[in-house]
Formats: sequence, structure tokens, C-alpha cells
Amino acid sequence: MGENVVGRSVRRPDLIEKVTGAAEYCVDVTMPGMAHAKVVRSDRAHARITGIDVAAALAGPGVVAVVTADDISALYARFGHIVSDHWILATGKVRYYGEPVAIVVAETVAAAADAVELVRVSYADLPSVMDIDAALADAAPLVHEQSYDATGDESFKNLSHVDDPAEEALSNVAHEVTVGWGDVDAAFAEAAVVVENTVHFPMLYAYAMEPYNAVASYHEGALTVVSTAQHPYMVRDDLARVFSLPLSRVRVTSPYLGGGYGSKSYTKVEPLASVASWVTGRPVKLTLTVEESIYTTRVDSARIWVKSGFAADGTILAREFDIVMDSGAYADNSPLVMAKSVNRCFGPYRVPHLRAHGRSVYTNTSPASSYRGFGAPQGNLAGETNLDQAAERLGISGADIRRRNLVRKGEEILPGKRGIDADIPADLEMVVESLERDRKDVPYYGIGFGCSASDAGAYPISTAQVRIQADGSVLVLSGSTEMGQGSRSLLAQVAAEELGVDLSVVKVVQSDTSVTPYERTTGASRTSTLVGLALQRACADARSRLRDMAAELYSCAAGDVRDLPGGVAGPDGRELDFGAVVRQWFGGSAGEVTGVGLLRRDGATQQMPPFWEVGMVGVAVEIDPETGVVAVDQLVTVADVGFAINPRAVEGQDLGAATQGLGSALHEELVYDGPQLANANVVDYRVPRMKDLPRKIDLMIAERRDGVGPYGAKGAGEGTLNPIGGAVAAAVARATGRWPDRLPLTPERVWRLINGRTS
Repeated sequence: MGENVVGRSVRRPDLIEKVTGAAEYCVDVTMPGMAHAKVVRSDRAHARITGIDVAAALAGPGVVAVVTADDISALYARFGHIVSDHWILATGKVRYYGEPVAIVVAETVAAAADAVELVRVSYADLPSVMDIDAALADAAPLVHEQSYDATGDESFKNLSHVDDPAEEALSNVAHEVTVGWGDVDAAFAEAAVVVENTVHFPMLYAYAMEPYNAVASYHEGALTVVSTAQHPYMVRDDLARVFSLPLSRVRVTSPYLGGGYGSKSYTKVEPLASVASWVTGRPVKLTLTVEESIYTTRVDSARIWVKSGFAADGTILAREFDIVMDSGAYADNSPLVMAKSVNRCFGPYRVPHLRAHGRSVYTNTSPASSYRGFGAPQGNLAGETNLDQAAERLGISGADIRRRNLVRKGEEILPGKRGIDADIPADLEMVVESLERDRKDVPYYGIGFGCSASDAGAYPISTAQVRIQADGSVLVLSGSTEMGQGSRSLLAQVAAEELGVDLSVVKVVQSDTSVTPYERTTGASRTSTLVGLALQRACADARSRLRDMAAELYSCAAGDVRDLPGGVAGPDGRELDFGAVVRQWFGGSAGEVTGVGLLRRDGATQQMPPFWEVGMVGVAVEIDPETGVVAVDQLVTVADVGFAINPRAVEGQDLGAATQGLGSALHEELVYDGPQLANANVVDYRVPRMKDLPRKIDLMIAERRDGVGPYGAKGAGEGTLNPIGGAVAAAVARATGRWPDRLPLTPERVWRLINGRTS
């Protein structure tokens, strides 16, 4: 863990114990007169809507209304983070099985569910494209027969090297990105070894414990929404556009979420509840089942081709990638996921010549969006397995080929971007040492490594407020969202440290667009680093204001007032705590002092990305050759976080991310059977269980204070997921003698590898 200590509280063991278990869970939301909604969903993948008969449903007991696209035609009835291509209710045609066609609003959930079965929708079937090959074929049917407005702002271009999505010609390519430098073809011609392979990353569901839900109330030209949104301010922006409202008339709040993992990024079910309230004039609550949630958002599956050229000693000369992502029926955030995958696929290595091309493709499947790792798991699987196959061809170890190519601290891997702010070779040695210490010498046993570096932090826009109360207690206000990752605890720790007060007097309020200050997103592992920086500035601002007030009370210059933990001291040594300063300055037992912290692309956060999130993992697997079952014997991770403000939380995040990565590596995959998902339920979609956990787990933290965040911190929580797939694939290859080309490595697929059968 390291012995670093900052001030009084940040790393105090009793504080860590206290905040680790300090979660508050979302309380069920009710409003006077609230009705309940259920969604009528398409049972076609691609079809024209020729009619909707709602008469029988409207006659059902307790039914308030049935809302269709015609009822909301006066609104801007689309949304979307990058392009506004996502219809709130299918208009003209449906584009995937499970797409919302109508909303039934009733007095009870049961009445709404019964009435859904009475809505009759008539269709004229259209040819569908259920995978990327069909979607990219010549004369393929178009999922979208029109272009849409771009809603992504300037930072989208800055982050992902993309052009305006609205300028794309009509096709099933939602977006396309190319990144590169050098002379790739000439470098390949000079290479001693060229390795080429194609891998397939599965279609996944993030599987947060809490399904999507929202409560919306449209009243007197204002909209209030309580939802499971990771990014309430971005949801507010979409809803304001839908109803042509000023931002100040839309309030979005997010209580403590039951997990997110990226799947609750941006707008999801909030427009459905909101238009139902707008039509009926009543508050409306919409709660999805797990199956409905899977049809709402999934993970981009991908096919990645990679070719790399190496010198005889294993030095990388050139790399080329082609990434094609199945992004489903609507773009959502997939163009940016794909762009980030292109940025991250070639790894934290010196690549003098690069050509990387990515396409996000529309298909008639459920829409894809953000997922933990944000494009890195897909590209990393290809890049790392390609590197390991090269090591095999060159007769060197997987560790050695990485030692020869990993960048050193300060080196650029994206020209013009921030240099790597981590000692990645040292992280690798930590993993190698741990794995080798407990290696087994048995048949069908293999070890694999995985390295990644993600341009994390998103765009550095954050604000925070600190309010010092008349009794000296502290309110921290942040627009960031708590969803189990521990931001509420961490922000309380930072405020307690900066102000020198006890944690017990600090209260954190989050995720309310009408109360808390602006926060762009909660994702990209940014909260500890960027919100933490804004909070430090807010605390400094509050202390400055308190010094000015104390100077009046002491009748001295502000520069003569000294900061103390929880208070100030005058030039004569007289001390006042924060509460006394507030009370005496206002002249009564009342008042408060507000400090504001602002963060933008400036100073330490001018250069993009704000920080690099490193993934460094190792796995050892043991395979039963009779059944193909893969048991993970060892899992080793390094969290290169600069400074672990809460070490236990970092360990929890790393183990959770790695376990989620093991799920996609060995178990998880959404499977389409024709137009319909065959396993969109809690039984058939296989997530890791307790018995799947590795025999040995070694969670290490690297603290070198090399981040831009508070006390040298950098983000955590995604890094260990990103390279797990490639590490498991390499370990299985070494155990079986054959290289897999797709995840998950289910018992059947591994048995086929062992027995030389095709996958």
C-alpha cells in the first residue's frame, strides 16, 4: 500500500474504515398523483409501422393514456449524445426487436402491464441487417434512411479525432475514424517477422444490479426527473431540447445508483417517462425489467484485424488495425467508443509507424453504448494477443517482448498528447514477480500478461462548491454521481483534509442539476482526479473568504491571518474556528460561506488527456482437458493510481473491474437467434459467480504521486478490465498450444481448441 500520509485524514485507517461502508441506497420515489408506465415494444427487427390500435388498451381498467409517436409529434422527438438519431418512440418504422413503439400509462404497474398486451401494432416487414457483414454488404438495406443533426460538442472532435458525424454519407456506417503516422508499408517490408490475426469481441450487457428507471413530472412548463443517470447534466440537455425548454426549467436528479459500468451514461429511459408525463399531465414512473434493460443498451461487439511487423529482437516496427464495431440500431455513444478504441488498440508501446482505422456500424440489433473501459477492451484484445503471438514466433517470452517495447515515463504514444504519466515497465515487473512466485508445474497450465493505457479523464470541465455552515460543519456540492464507486466517500475525505475538519462534520450532496454545480460526466475514471481538483480549489476559495472575514474581525490585513485545521489565527495568536468566524462576521447564529472551484483545460489540465489510466494484469489458468473448463488459478493486478486516497476502495474497484473482465473472457455473451436475443435474462446470461473467483488474488497499488489530481492521484476503476481478455486468451493459448480468436472462452470453445476443432 505504501506509507504515504497526507496531512491528518486522507489516509487515516479509521477514516478509511468509516467511509468504505458509508453507502446510502436509493429510496423509492413517489409523487402525488403518480401514474405508472409500461412500454409496448416491437416484435420485429426491421419493419414499417402501418398502424397502431390502442382502443382495447384504453378501455382497460385504470388506464390513463396510451402514448404513440403521433402524440409527441409537436416535440423534438429524438435524442442522442453524438447525433440525434434516437427516436423516443418508433416513428415510421422500427429498427430493432424490443424498440419502444408506445407507452401505456395507468394507475398501477399491473394495469399498465395488462394493457400493453392489448395494443395492436401492424407492420410491413423490411429486410434486416443483423450483423456487420450484412450491414456493410453492397446494396445493404439502410437502418437509417436519413441523416440527423449532430449534438456532440466541440470536445468530441478534440477527444476522438473525428469529423462532424452529420457530414457522413447515407450508409450503415454510423461513424469512421482513422489515426496514424509514419510509413507503415515500408516498415512492414523491412520487418523480420510479420504477425497478422483477427479476433472477435463479444456482445455484452453491463449488468448493473439496478435496471433502468425514471420518474418524470412535467408541470407548468417545467420538467423534473429522478433517474438512474450517470450524467444528469447531459440528460438535462437532451430533455431541454426535446421540450424546447431553457436549461433552468429542467431538473434532473440521480440518487445513489445500483451500479452503472457505463451503461447508464447519457440519456436512456428519461424521455419515455417525460413525454408520458407531458401527455397525461401527471407524474409518471417507468421501471424496466432486466430483459427490457438489455434491449435498451448493450456493449459494442467488434471484429478487429491487426497486423504487426517486428525486428528480429522483438522491437515493434509498425502496426495496422481495422476495427469494425456492431453498434446496433442507434449511435448513442458508440462513435466515441469506437474512436477511443482506435486510440487505445496499439497499447502503451513505441509504435514508430501506425495505421488504425475504425468504423461504428448500424445493425438491426439493440443499441450499444458506453461500457467500462470505453473501447479499450475490444482493441486491447487484438493488440495484446498479436503481440504474444509475435513473441511465440520470435522465441521470446510474453514479458520480454513487452519489456522491449513499453514506453517510459514521459514518452508520447499519441503525438501531441500528454506523455505517459506512469512507470509502466516497473508495473510489469510487479506482475511478473507475483505470477512467477506461485506458478504451478502441471499440464494444461498457462500464464498470460496484459498491458493497456487509456487516454482517460474525458474533457476537464468540473465545478465544485463548499459551504461552511454557522456551526463549522461543511457541505460539499458536486454534480458527480455516486453509483457504488465511492466518490461520495472520497470527496468527503478530500474536503476534510483540505479544511482540516473531522469527517463527521462533512456532508456530500451530489447529482441534482438545480442544486449541485455543473459536472460534465461521471465516467472515464475522472471523479477522483478532476472533481477532486475542483473540490480542492473550492476549499481554497472558502478558506480565502474566511481569512478575509477574520481579518475584519481581527482588524488586521488578510495576509496576517493564518490557516489552522478547522479555523484561523490572528496576528496576536487568537484562534477562531470556522463556525465562530461565520457567526461573528454575520453578527448572529446564522450565515454561511461558499467556496467555488472551477476546472477547465488550463494549467495542469491543459494537455489532453488529463491523465493516462494504466492497466497491468497477469493471469494463470488451469484447464480440464476433458471438459474444456478454464479455472483461473492466479489473478494479479497493479493499480497505478499515483496516490490511493482510499486504498481499500482502489482494491475493490480493481477486483471488480478484473472480475468483470473475466466475465467477458470466459462466460458472458449476448446471442441473437434471428431478430431476437436468445439469452436476455438473468438465467441464461452467465456472469461470474463466487466459485469462479481465482484461487490466488494479488491486488497491488503503485503510488508514485505522478498524477495531476489531489496529492498526485490518478483515476482508477477501469484499467484492470481492459487487458484481462487478452491476458486470458494468451494464458489459454499457452495451456492448449492453440490460439483462440474470440471471446468468451467457454468450455465448448476451449474443448474444441484442445481437440483441434474449429470454433
